[in-house]
Amino acid sequence: MAADRYIAVTGGVGGAKLALGLVQLLSPEEISFVVNTGDDFEHLGLHISPDIDTLVYTLAGQSNTDVGWGRRGETWQFMQALKQFGGETWFNLGDLDLAMHVERTQRLRRGASLTDVTRELANALGVQYEILPMSDAPVRTMIVTANGELAFQHYFVRDRCAPAVTGFRFDGADTATPTSLIEQRLDGSLAGVIICPSNPFVSVDPILAIPGMRERLQRAGVPIVAVSPIVAGTAIKGPTAKMMTELRIPNDAIAVARHYRGLVSGFVLDTQDAALEPAVAALGIATVVTQTVMLTLGDRQQLAADVLRFMRRLKSSND
Repeated sequence: MAADRYIAVTGGVGGAKLALGLVQLLSPEEISFVVNTGDDFEHLGLHISPDIDTLVYTLAGQSNTDVGWGRRGETWQFMQALKQFGGETWFNLGDLDLAMHVERTQRLRRGASLTDVTRELANALGVQYEILPMSDAPVRTMIVTANGELAFQHYFVRDRCAPAVTGFRFDGADTATPTSLIEQRLDGSLAGVIICPSNPFVSVDPILAIPGMRERLQRAGVPIVAVSPIVAGTAIKGPTAKMMTELRIPNDAIAVARHYRGLVSGFVLDTQDAALEPAVAALGIATVVTQTVMLTLGDRQQLAADVLRFMRRLKSSND
């Protein structure tokens, strides 16, 4: 009989922190990671998958903690030479990281799926955990601003999140489908779904925008628990709080819980937001308060343990 398995839905750096905690406690047979690919884009002729690579490098022990992204021990000779030629250098590609993008691009051009390529490249770095792109079809997050639309990486990296956000569009989502492996995991012995502390608008919503994805998660009949990416009114990583302000949404954990209302059965608040617990509970969502700010590996593992314990409690109360 197959073991119960969790699914963790994640974006980039914030989600990868919790993912690293989860793999300290769960075997590769007990958890799969469904990763946002709305940030993917083609640059310098290469297929770049930032959130996938962040998770792969993190689980491989290869993440570059000096800059917060990319691969450990990185060098930059390629970018320096490209600058000499007047090439595009707004999106940094390190020399080690470049190998990932080149090999991914070559395999995709030979007809392999993004799911297969991700598994092969992750395995080559020693990662045995299942990392599943949200779809093998291209979905691209577009940031709507007062001056028009921007591709996500142009907004996030090139323009440093400066344009005021008025909305989001997920180009290609309406014709995309979940991968067959995601379908299998949702149909299998699922124990619960964890929504990692990733940006709800541009890391989680692109996944939920794929037709049928939200409904499939809801029909699974298991606890779905989200960890707030907002602590004391501030985003731990990225532009979530700035986006919320520009969208005229209160930049607090209550607003994040409200965003997930109807999907999640549980919500994890940081100890700094303990006073918000009654307001989240009033939404009909079970809550737990714990430390969600992850500075060390121990913090990551402790949060993972608290989330899993919370999910088991929710499951027991529903049985």
